[in-house]
Amino acid sequence: MGLPSNYTAAPASEFLLMCFPNYQSWQHWLSLPLTLLFLLAIGANATLLVTIWLEASLHEPMYYLLSLLSLLDMVLCLTVIPKVLAIFWFDNKAISFSGCFFQMFIMNSFLTMESCTFMVMAYDRYVAICHPLRYPSIITDQFVARAAIFVVARNGLLTMPIPILSSRLRYCAENIIKNCICTNLSVSKLSCDDITFNRLYQFVAGWTLLGSDLILIILSYSFILKAVLRIKAEGAAAKALSTCGSHFILILFFSTVLLVLVITNLARKKILPDIPILLNILHHLIPPALNPIVYGVRTKEIKQGIQKLLRRL
Repeated sequence: MGLPSNYTAAPASEFLLMCFPNYQSWQHWLSLPLTLLFLLAIGANATLLVTIWLEASLHEPMYYLLSLLSLLDMVLCLTVIPKVLAIFWFDNKAISFSGCFFQMFIMNSFLTMESCTFMVMAYDRYVAICHPLRYPSIITDQFVARAAIFVVARNGLLTMPIPILSSRLRYCAENIIKNCICTNLSVSKLSCDDITFNRLYQFVAGWTLLGSDLILIILSYSFILKAVLRIKAEGAAAKALSTCGSHFILILFFSTVLLVLVITNLARKKILPDIPILLNILHHLIPPALNPIVYGVRTKEIKQGIQKLLRRL
């Protein structure tokens, strides 16, 4: 079906999101499972947030950090997935110029905020296991508040230039984005201008932020493992590692999906171009859906809090 000429001839005032340009039939069979995953992600994170808020025994720094992660997951989900589902269910492909760059900012900033939150949570576990006597004096409510401000400020400020640089480009030709979401690379390639600096900034900023977080997480767990191996008491080592289990599983979810996404983008010429698009959507759904479930299943205090919440209903 042809597009009206005013979509491509005039400077862009809106974009069209063309999900799976080579296999648009994918939209039909993907719409239901993605909708269910979205509802699961929002429902599970909302339940976790309400449980931590209402249950006094969960008013501790570790659970406040988990609340921050759930909040980031919900905002990221709500910013990206409803538009994807609107395309799938109602063929609503148009997105405004400002809406597209706002979505781009949320995706870039909140992705790195999640990574930074994982790093802070790894430090929390490091202090709990390696310096247990000092834990109450180091990991305080004030520490969590300062950490939250740092997470938001660092990542918000350093990723803000990405959508700003893209929005300042001239879009005077095609306005069809071959993606379900407004990623920087998908949008900027439509510009008539040179986008070298735009792409270079995203590459450097992204890998600096994510890379530094990953290094600090690995260091934290190296110290944790070293401390655990020195524990002589029977069963104490397993108990210490179990306190890190949920956090470590979440990091694996986050890192694995992100790594697969990066690899498929690098190997774009050797695979179907629609595969990275699908993986990008799943990266905004699978970790948010699984994070609260993992903590709810593996953490006794949260499980008991959810049971109390359900009994009140």
